[in-house]
Amino acid sequence: MNGQEIKEFVKAEYGQAALQAKHGGSSCCGSVPERVDFITSNLYGKHETEALPAEAVLASLGCGNPMALAELSPGETVLDLGSGGGIDVLLSARRVGPTGKVFGLDMTDEMLALARENQEKAGVRNVEFLKGEIEDIPLGDRVVDVIISNCVINLSSDKDRVLAEAFRVLKPGGRLAVSDVVVRGDVPAEIRHSVELWMGCVAGALEESAYRDKLVKAGFDEIEIVPTRIYRAEDAKDFLAGAGLNVDKLGPQLDGKFMSAFVRARKPAQVHKS
Repeated sequence: MNGQEIKEFVKAEYGQAALQAKHGGSSCCGSVPERVDFITSNLYGKHETEALPAEAVLASLGCGNPMALAELSPGETVLDLGSGGGIDVLLSARRVGPTGKVFGLDMTDEMLALARENQEKAGVRNVEFLKGEIEDIPLGDRVVDVIISNCVINLSSDKDRVLAEAFRVLKPGGRLAVSDVVVRGDVPAEIRHSVELWMGCVAGALEESAYRDKLVKAGFDEIEIVPTRIYRAEDAKDFLAGAGLNVDKLGPQLDGKFMSAFVRARKPAQVHKS
């Protein structure tokens, strides 16, 4: 499956997920919620979600809570890569206040429509949802203070391009603060080759050292990768079986290998030599 085919697959599945959320159904990482509930469940506190439209919460496909990671301040400009139904955009908008601005970027028409509806329901004005791809961000250079993302970078087949674009749009000294699925050690080929697991936010995950290397290559420093959930074989049993994989064989090989993690990095402040 090439990069374009993966992109079209992800777009179709997330479009379906948006429609499910709009009609009151949970949409954990696509149309197969029973497979990935162990990744997407219990990410937000009630105090965070109680003032949001139900559809924004139902459409949350993440593996973490960027709001627990990103230290946002009033007046900052934030970009959410793969903003989906808008939950993290709307939560960020509260943090940056009326003098700040939050952009949500998504390539899926259905998700963008849902996010804009959720924005209207929430009565939030300091938000703009953009159509585009995270490999080609439709913003200028050095315009964003903080980039957040919730379990989306792993879905891209060109992560070097994603991180290079993130670096480009960040202001000097700007921060990357994302939640993502990260791998520790080798992963069985059956996982990497399973198309269905792209929507389970697993098959495209980077190995931890590779993630660090790609961030360095893009120009970032102050890199941290901090586990927030480490998945055990028991967690993945139902989702492996649902994907038609051998649970007894793969379970022990997966135990402790996948984790949700906070990934932090900073774009260095530019130093101009006289």
